[in-house]
Amino acid sequence: MRTARTAATLMAVVALAAGCSSSGGKTSEDKADGSTGGKPAGTPRLKIAMVTHSGEGDTFWDIVQSGAKQAAAKDNVQFLYSNDKEAKGQAELVQSAIDKKVDGIVVTLAKPEAMKAVLAKAKDAGIPVVTINSGGEFSQRFGALTHIGQDESVAGEAVGSELNARGRKKVLCVIHEQGNVSLEQRCAGVKKTFRGTVENLNVDGTDAPSSQSSVEAKLQAAKDIDAVVALGAPVAAVAVKAKQDAGSEAEVDTFDLNAAVVKSLKAKDVGFAVDQQPYLQGYLAVDELWLYRTNANVIGGGKPVLTGPAIVTEKDVPKLEKYTARGTR
Repeated sequence: MRTARTAATLMAVVALAAGCSSSGGKTSEDKADGSTGGKPAGTPRLKIAMVTHSGEGDTFWDIVQSGAKQAAAKDNVQFLYSNDKEAKGQAELVQSAIDKKVDGIVVTLAKPEAMKAVLAKAKDAGIPVVTINSGGEFSQRFGALTHIGQDESVAGEAVGSELNARGRKKVLCVIHEQGNVSLEQRCAGVKKTFRGTVENLNVDGTDAPSSQSSVEAKLQAAKDIDAVVALGAPVAAVAVKAKQDAGSEAEVDTFDLNAAVVKSLKAKDVGFAVDQQPYLQGYLAVDELWLYRTNANVIGGGKPVLTGPAIVTEKDVPKLEKYTARGTR
């Protein structure tokens, strides 16, 4: 029922966004980056900042930014992006956005307690906040208008069920950022529905060689591991290499989607991926702040707006290749 309500909400949002655009149809399809090419909205110029916990080399956030920039172009918004994988640094970037007197802030809550105080300052300054991607259960508590992303526990449970259907018995769940609540929730969700055993492995997602060595060593030590679950697309590529070097027969599966993952699905190096539609997270977040500033709208009535999860396999490759190639899926 929750999924159905969310789908209805998203359909309404997409319809509204389409209505606000000055062009569509073939013009939209012909643009390599997915942009409409139309004139921006006639509303006052706004300044919106997005501050994430992204580490170096995480292509997921490139897709989020693509969506945000597209909405910003449509909505006559100046879009400012910054990131820091350290919680203290991320909080300082949010404070910088407050000091710049932006009209809205989009933020992730990977390490929520570190963001609590600075988001209270944003509220006191009258700056509306939308949270995306991580820490959804803290969003309303910290005063955000809404949260846009997938329910990480539900996504993990979906992975556990899919692994059951594939007959897997022992899973290695690779956490690429220690202390990130969303990643921990994903692995916990897998454990909840998976009928076999699940072991977590912490690696440094910003250090690919080190991560590969850690996964490879684990696969060599535990030959009965028959599935590796990566929690992000870059880690999936690392896991595939580690599997090959370890001579393991384990299936590599992953959260998140990009061009490299679609290529791996096609080659059957990756069994399945969990798509949470990062482009949509960026797009809807900027659109929500514009709608709120110009029309007092709140998407989803303040409740979380889910953008996933969806299980993607090699059967979905033909319809996704075009969009992942341009960086919008």
